[in-house]
Amino acid sequence: MSIDYRRLLLDMFQAAVNAAAPALCVPAHLPPRPKGRTVVVGAGKAAASMAAAVEAHWNGPIEGLVVTRYGHGVPCKHIEVVEASHPVPDEAGSKAARRILDKISGLTADDLVLVLISGGGSALLALPPDGITLADKQAINRALLKCGAHIAEMNAVRKHLSTIKGGRLAVAAAPAQVVTLAISDVPGDDISVIASGPAAPDASTRTDALAVLTKYGIAIPASVAKHLDNAVSETPKPGDPRLANVANILVATPQKSLEAAAKVARDAGLAAMILGNAIEGEARDVGIVHAGIARQCGDWGQPLEIPCVLISGGETTVTVRGKGRGGRNAEFLLSLGIAADGRNGIWALAADTDGFDGGENNAGAILTPDMRLRAKHADIDVKARLADNDAYSVFAALNDLVVIGPTLTNVNDFRAIVVTKRN
Repeated sequence: MSIDYRRLLLDMFQAAVNAAAPALCVPAHLPPRPKGRTVVVGAGKAAASMAAAVEAHWNGPIEGLVVTRYGHGVPCKHIEVVEASHPVPDEAGSKAARRILDKISGLTADDLVLVLISGGGSALLALPPDGITLADKQAINRALLKCGAHIAEMNAVRKHLSTIKGGRLAVAAAPAQVVTLAISDVPGDDISVIASGPAAPDASTRTDALAVLTKYGIAIPASVAKHLDNAVSETPKPGDPRLANVANILVATPQKSLEAAAKVARDAGLAAMILGNAIEGEARDVGIVHAGIARQCGDWGQPLEIPCVLISGGETTVTVRGKGRGGRNAEFLLSLGIAADGRNGIWALAADTDGFDGGENNAGAILTPDMRLRAKHADIDVKARLADNDAYSVFAALNDLVVIGPTLTNVNDFRAIVVTKRN
């Protein structure tokens, strides 16, 4: 029986997305109804769809406000949905963050604050402390996105330049009970890193934040340097008594999504292996490593006999040096395709489960075994394009982009490689 590998890859990706759908993963984790008020707040690319899932299954009065990315809103009856900018914060997100703090102030021990967070929440909850402007935060955020810093490093900085992230939201809600429902988009599922952990204790320090800025040579505005030099910029740490009435719950993780995709592959009769759910590093370097593993399968039947599927998740980074149109998943795939060099009948898909690969309109792309040959016929120098961070343009020209729009969830990047023949 012949297999349509393009269709298989798309079905695997859809299964990964479906496994993290808020309508499926949120209801089972809702806390009991409190004696007092229930206030729902949150931020992230999945925040609105999570809020809708809460409303559909909550028994009792409910109110609140969540912030999501432009175009990711979902109608809610009782919970206000605000759309704001991602990955660079804007005034809409800053105003919404201030309103969230206002909504959770003055609560009692009988009240419940239900915090809904997912990937993207850090940029969407941008509320700089006194003395630091939104423009300062925007400049630092842009620099962090371009320099190749990984998510934990970026969020260490963001938490120490915020009045709401890094556990400060939970402190502001005390003495109310605080329950966080989180969809993880970070390697290791660290609750303090997801959306910069607004209701989680923070082990990183202001010294760590300054070290990240220094490591990547990011210009530090005088206002930011002054703030980080002050102990007031420090976040609540593990064991802080102000966080004693807080519970953080993971409702969806990259691992669960990878397992759902692996089942699709196995149901199609292919051996499948999950290489890891928290793979980080430069996208082009990770592509080379994945190509090596795929070729080992094709050449030697290790670690799997062909036909087989290699699956991985995590969040790679791209150090932007060129002027092309990129995205970390497209860059990973182009590097993979160059390294595979047309051998072993390798097909692959890499895409962001939120539906957008960086700032582009695609979730990712599909690599075919003849990518390099087709690119050559189209007069495309793939190595030059990779050097210019222009992977998007390559796959657009070959009509191999994956464009699906907002998925309303986010469990990080999804990668699947099918090895079909022995060389």
